[in-house]
Amino acid sequence: MRNLLVLVLSLASLLASTFAADSYKITRKLPIPNQGGWDYLKVDEAARRLYVSHGTRVEVLDVDSGEILGSIPTLGVHGIALAPELGRGFVSDGKASKVLIFDLKTLKIVQEVAVGKNPDAIIYDPATSRVFAFNGGSNSATAIAAADGKVAATIDLGGGPEFAVADGEGFVFNNLEDESLVVRIDSRKLKVEQRWHTAPCSSPSSMAIDRANRRLFIGCRSKVMAVMNADTGQVITTLPIGDHVDATAFDPETRLIFNSNGEGTITVIRQEGPDKYSVVDNVKTLPRAKTMALDPKTHQLFLSTEESGKFVVLVVGK
Repeated sequence: MRNLLVLVLSLASLLASTFAADSYKITRKLPIPNQGGWDYLKVDEAARRLYVSHGTRVEVLDVDSGEILGSIPTLGVHGIALAPELGRGFVSDGKASKVLIFDLKTLKIVQEVAVGKNPDAIIYDPATSRVFAFNGGSNSATAIAAADGKVAATIDLGGGPEFAVADGEGFVFNNLEDESLVVRIDSRKLKVEQRWHTAPCSSPSSMAIDRANRRLFIGCRSKVMAVMNADTGQVITTLPIGDHVDATAFDPETRLIFNSNGEGTITVIRQEGPDKYSVVDNVKTLPRAKTMALDPKTHQLFLSTEESGKFVVLVVGK
């Protein structure tokens, strides 16, 4: 009887998890005025704001209502990082080769920091209170003290960087897409300490992290997502995903991993255990909707794209 009960509960959990993934769909489309390209999005869960890169500005929206609250001017934005405890935000301005520091309350730029050529991905490392800007044009990362904007170091990466994550314990991980490598950076010593091959994944372009289980989820342009041990660099498994992935997000509450693909899909993967994963759905979005941000509070996803010549943010949820 006990074994039967365990089986029933396991099946119920499996069905519930599968239903949770299958029920994701486009629930809203938020029109954004003006023309221009797009790149990263960033959710401020506590302040309920959504930062959207859009051509020469960052559009700031109320994450719940979709109302546009303001914008931050740039020459050519790529990404956004936030340090809420310091009241500061950071924008990688690729065309200016600068990081722009702005006040989270007023959205006013308070400082400009020169970095390497064409900074693209940008993240905040809470363990060191440093911002890391990854310079696509100079194969380097610039570490900046978040509190005062002073450059702490420029780190040679030995290849072209793509997206990065911080583990909150003093390490930053970054994809080198052309070399099919992940580099592990000691964010205190400010040096690359490990270089790990991602095979059988090639051209890694996106990344998310499960901090509790020390797992990296790496979206690869070879149409797979790799699961990597963040301590050893071992590739544990790979799973099939859609074409031209550009963002990966992990929801620690639902144990779902999302890969947004330029073909117009989101591949949803369920984490059944630290080393066990399965594809549970491919959610239809729109072509070129390949950048994405997750709101951990509502479990909604936000993606940028263009529809009928107009820029929109897609809201994907239940």
